[in-house]
Amino acid sequence: MHRKQSGLSLISMFFVAMGIVFLSIAVMKVVPAYIEYISIKKVLSTMVADPELANAKSAQIRESFTRRSQIDNITSISASDLVISRNNGQLILSAQYQVQKPLFSNIGVYINFAPTTAPGGA
Repeated sequence: MHRKQSGLSLISMFFVAMGIVFLSIAVMKVVPAYIEYISIKKVLSTMVADPELANAKSAQIRESFTRRSQIDNITSISASDLVISRNNGQLILSAQYQVQKPLFSNIGVYINFAPTTAPGGA
């Protein structure tokens, strides 16, 4: 009785390995951008919760963001990129920025971020 051999050929293993390598490189390039986004959201949330900044002027809020962003090594946005508003007396901070990460030669990833402290904001 003959059994048909099953499994991956050498060529199919090569293509699977190339796919895994491509995905690994893409993840390694994109993850730092998301880590920085999470840091920005954390800083903005901390600033909104700070009672000293509840009634502060825009210049004081921007100065506070500059100090906090230096501590957390945030380089994607600066204090001038912050949009400062108030809703029913509550401070709302937001920003919009893009991150461009090259993957291979002329192939890259372009990511838009919009951190905000507004209720229901992403």
